[in-house]
Amino acid sequence: MPRAILIPLIVACALFMENMDSTVLATALPAIARDLGENPLALKLAITSYLISLAIFIPISGWVADRFGSRTVFAAAMVVFMAGSLSCAASDSLTGFVIARFFQGMGGAMMVPVGRLILMRSVPKSGIVRAMSYLTMPAMLGPILGPPLGGLMTEYFGWRSIFLINVPVSVLGLILIFVFIPNLREEEVPALDAKGLMYSGLGLSTILLGLSALGGHLLPNGAIAGCVVLGLVSLYAYWRHAQVAPHPVLRLDLLKLTSFRAGVVGGTLFRIGTGTLPFLLPLMLQLGFGLSPVQSGLITCFTAIGALSVRTLTVFVLKRVGFRNALTWNAVGSSLMLVGFGLFTAQTSHTLIAAVLMLTGFFRALQFTYTNTVAYADIDRENMGNATSFASMAQRISQSVGVAVGAYALELSSTLQGHESIVAEDFLPAFAVATLISLSSLYFYRQLAPDAGAEMSGHGRHKPETKDHE
Repeated sequence: MPRAILIPLIVACALFMENMDSTVLATALPAIARDLGENPLALKLAITSYLISLAIFIPISGWVADRFGSRTVFAAAMVVFMAGSLSCAASDSLTGFVIARFFQGMGGAMMVPVGRLILMRSVPKSGIVRAMSYLTMPAMLGPILGPPLGGLMTEYFGWRSIFLINVPVSVLGLILIFVFIPNLREEEVPALDAKGLMYSGLGLSTILLGLSALGGHLLPNGAIAGCVVLGLVSLYAYWRHAQVAPHPVLRLDLLKLTSFRAGVVGGTLFRIGTGTLPFLLPLMLQLGFGLSPVQSGLITCFTAIGALSVRTLTVFVLKRVGFRNALTWNAVGSSLMLVGFGLFTAQTSHTLIAAVLMLTGFFRALQFTYTNTVAYADIDRENMGNATSFASMAQRISQSVGVAVGAYALELSSTLQGHESIVAEDFLPAFAVATLISLSSLYFYRQLAPDAGAEMSGHGRHKPETKDHE
């Protein structure tokens, strides 16, 4: 198998493992809470601790890879992730479980962005679109296959099995890494920006903690507000610091590149909006329409079927319309499909719901592939590590914020309509909020030049981008 295909598949397996682990946990939380003798709401700490670990360590993933070699760091991250998984499976208390999840997050924080960095440095720009389509699959399949798989494994093998399954996958991944992955590194690496890391880590982690607690009764309202305020102050301090630091841990100046700004900022807004779907849809089918978890899982799996069909068309579509048109019109279609879900009722044909889900999966996967790719259109090799760290951090944060926004919008919709519990009518306003957020990404996609990323897409005439003055 050609290395141009093999490397993306190896990286995609790591991404699938990390994404799957995050989603199967949500299904297993009640069983874990019973076994540990805790309130299920307290188990949100296990999710939050993982997200906080990502927020702290993703920003330095590019620096670490440049300093010690991408293959070395990728393999070490997989070992840490595997060790964290074993620690989760062996936990017998909430405290131990939360600590194990934080440790597991350290591996995930390095594994995914460094894997993407390896891909960007190993594949020529003309093949990046095709390579990125391989990475889109696990990002789409994880949130869809995770819940039913987690339910089956928890019911028949116990909740600890959802973490033990990571061990053989990690061992196989390590073998493939050392056989096929080159150990790329930079000759000169600047000193680590420790002060910037402190500001960004504190800011991102406290904001994520606050948003994760919205409507979830994890923290009192005062503590939630305090987390958000502290996070915003810390991020402002980082912004001031990055203006004068010679080598900031997060290169904010990369956002001056229109292509990077469209991929990262536009992609973040799109992911926040569409990231509500894996959370809201199963709730609507079960709480709103009265379907069983098995019925809900079978219907939602059609999103994965739609995503699987994307790889054959990504390059074809891009060559004909280019990044700007593809991102713009695809964002419109994908966003409008979101609000369409809120119009379904318990009487809606399951076949129709499945068909719309399949189309949704197709268009979302296209959009993820294109946003992930266009971000690197004008990034040179020296800045690739900084760019992948930044983009990976934004992607993971947007997924987390999407779930938080979906949960809070649903709860607010239910409260304003005077419902004591969640009913079908509560979902349309929540999906409408998600649609508006997703559509706001158009502002950044329309800033792209007609021939943006032509070297990657093969559409139009390539013109190197000049520095923006905005």
